[in-house]
Amino acid sequence: MRVAFSAVPDSHLPSVDELLTIAVKALGGSERQGQVTMVRAVQQSIDDEQHLAVQAGTGTGKSLAYLVPSIRHAMDSDSPVVVSTATIALQRQLVDRDLPRLSEALAKELPHEPTFAILKGRRNYLCRYKATAGWPEEDEQDQLFDPREVSATGRMVQRIQEWAEETETGDRDELVPGVSEQAWRQFSVSAQECLGANRCPSGAECFAELARARAGEVDVVVTNHALLAIDAMGDLPVLPEHEVVVVDEAHELVDRVTSVVTAELSEASVALAVRRVGRLIDQPIADQLLEAGEDLKALLAAAPAGRIDELPQVLGLTLQLIRDTAWRCITALGPRNADKDDPDKAGQRKAAFTALDEVHDTAVRMLEAYGHASEADRAEVVWLDGGTDRRPPMLRVAPLSVSGMLRDKLFGERTVVLTSATLALGGTFDALAAQWGLGDAKGWQGIDVGSPFDHPRSGILYVAKHLPQPGRDGLPQQYLDEIAELIEAAGGRTLGLFSSMRAAKAATEALRDRLDVPLLCQGDDSTMLLVRQFAEDEPTCLFGTLSLWQGVDVPGPSLRLVIIDRVPFPRPDDPLTSARQRHVAAKGGNGFMAIAANHAALLLAQGVGRLIRAQDDKGVIAVLDPRLATARYSGFLLGSLPPFWRTTDPAIPRAALKRLAAES
Repeated sequence: MRVAFSAVPDSHLPSVDELLTIAVKALGGSERQGQVTMVRAVQQSIDDEQHLAVQAGTGTGKSLAYLVPSIRHAMDSDSPVVVSTATIALQRQLVDRDLPRLSEALAKELPHEPTFAILKGRRNYLCRYKATAGWPEEDEQDQLFDPREVSATGRMVQRIQEWAEETETGDRDELVPGVSEQAWRQFSVSAQECLGANRCPSGAECFAELARARAGEVDVVVTNHALLAIDAMGDLPVLPEHEVVVVDEAHELVDRVTSVVTAELSEASVALAVRRVGRLIDQPIADQLLEAGEDLKALLAAAPAGRIDELPQVLGLTLQLIRDTAWRCITALGPRNADKDDPDKAGQRKAAFTALDEVHDTAVRMLEAYGHASEADRAEVVWLDGGTDRRPPMLRVAPLSVSGMLRDKLFGERTVVLTSATLALGGTFDALAAQWGLGDAKGWQGIDVGSPFDHPRSGILYVAKHLPQPGRDGLPQQYLDEIAELIEAAGGRTLGLFSSMRAAKAATEALRDRLDVPLLCQGDDSTMLLVRQFAEDEPTCLFGTLSLWQGVDVPGPSLRLVIIDRVPFPRPDDPLTSARQRHVAAKGGNGFMAIAANHAALLLAQGVGRLIRAQDDKGVIAVLDPRLATARYSGFLLGSLPPFWRTTDPAIPRAALKRLAAES
């Protein structure tokens, strides 16, 4: 729906309309009606303390539309606004480009030049104390490493040590090229492991504490969804006190929050806890936990991967043993604040408590996931991740829904603005509102401010209705023929989005020799370099999977055709999504539509959105899966997409692509 908003001017600050006009002029842009509508809507949401969901198509200028009222509110209330993003790329865009330019443009119109800072989780900052003191080692001594990997890690460690002497922020992202998680762990601590600024000898110069202090003094704090969730759901605040949150890339919020509250248990995590408790307790007590971990290792090695709906007796007994022996170790450690005057011993004890708490609490969660009277009463799902050649099997536990957590902890405490180019699934905000915990609650509304692009004139959505439905045995020959004919018509210039890496590689192998244009496949090199090569060489094609569905921004003639091999439903054997689907059905809902169709609609809309990135872009979206035209749910999926001109006639997109190729 579209709603008309009027700006609400303040007595001593310029209105958002005035500030937006000044900003757009200073940045060399032009006024866009969707941007004006959005800036007014966000201001009204803040004034009325009412949650707001805004769908703003690519090219709307939504960052400016929420930053202007955010800065104005921060000035008026003397309280920072938190802006949360899902990707590092958008964080960097906000901090390195959008906010500096906007702050300079508005400086003369406001009481002071707007200030901003980026804040990340503690793990992202170098721990000065850990880098210089006798902290417990993070070596995985029970695992076998390739000697080449060990030497590579050693070189990374040396590079971190050299960087630690000169860095002013301690921010891991400063390290280019990056370093492995194994190397970085030796120089960082989690919030649970941290001694605290008052007890740590390096507390006065702690990079994480300095970053948090800076964030407490600025107008706009940029962070990520994971840290936002930790702050909202944790016992201790991580972010500075704030009244307003803007969640950009809000379509990712549920998945990122789910990741934060998912826990893992394996023999490796038990062994780490045993190593950390080390000589701090009597060896026989620690050995009991080690033996329990070895029992778990043997059990998981013999068990099939997948969802565990009913708790097998032997697994239940093993989890109880881990829970009880971890608790004995915790009890044997004694008071948590012992040795507080000896930082080295305090650090070792804190690290031991952190690892033991994680093992104990995860075992408790897994045991409590069972024993409910009905499927509708179940709150969490447990599954076995089968692991790989490089990683052993592990148990995972995750909530079947995070809506209650978000409703109580995020939306219950502050005003939240959620925005993305993809929020209205099937034409309404109902699906995502339910996942966020807003549902039918009062005090929120959703608006679609539209797009500056003329989609019916700019692009064709072609559904290959004549092809067979996709199966499980790879890409049919008809699909490969269709892809080849479309690419030949386009003269290359194609982004191929596949539902799996196996399908992307199979298509690449089958077509690389058949086509006379360069064909790149995700995995050939770093994704960033492949996308750059694709953008710079017009005939080049790029095939890939999930990160390309959402992470590619290539305006201009290098991208004329987006091919999607199938409707991107989650895998039927995915433990979490299948459990959530069944849980919704047990409570009387439509599990397929609430979980699988919503997932497909979101990802499909993101993939389709790769085509039109600028005003002059033109091209074709080709969906090879005929279900988008024939299935009962096709209307819902199509209603989630921009209003491209639609056809199922294969001659029409080929002719259009040939015309575009001739113009290039």
